[in-house]
Amino acid sequence: MIIPVDPAIVSQGIQLAVAPVFVLTAVAAMIGVVANRLARIIDRARLLEDRIDALSSAVGGGGPKVDQAYFELGELRKRGLLVNASITLLTLCALLIGLTIIVLFLDETLHVQGFRTSLFSFILGVVSFLLALVCFLAETLMATRLLKFKRPDARSTPDSSRK
Repeated sequence: MIIPVDPAIVSQGIQLAVAPVFVLTAVAAMIGVVANRLARIIDRARLLEDRIDALSSAVGGGGPKVDQAYFELGELRKRGLLVNASITLLTLCALLIGLTIIVLFLDETLHVQGFRTSLFSFILGVVSFLLALVCFLAETLMATRLLKFKRPDARSTPDSSRK
């Protein structure tokens, strides 16, 4: 197979294939954000496991604080699964977009008929990205649902000190 060396064709192929590279940039940024969330989930789980060990040995079996820690560990496990799904989908998206770039470049420079392949790989890549965003949204909603907003004691509110 003879590869054309016409600089104009190669340049045009590069220009055509560059557009999906911007999608790869967004995917890389999202992987960084989601991986950071996974690291925080793992750190929190380790802290809870240490707390459970300390409470179990001190109290002699646990109590309500240990039960609460186990509940939170279960929620962290669910969040971890969502984050892992998001990372998997983002990685799949990056692979599909990379395939799109290769096929577009080969189609333009070597006249390989890959239009359908590039079309399907790009669409599947975008669908993977959207599903990853859905997983990310579900995980962040789950994380904020677990927040405990403690109501301050009535005696310590600014209004009660004025009376």
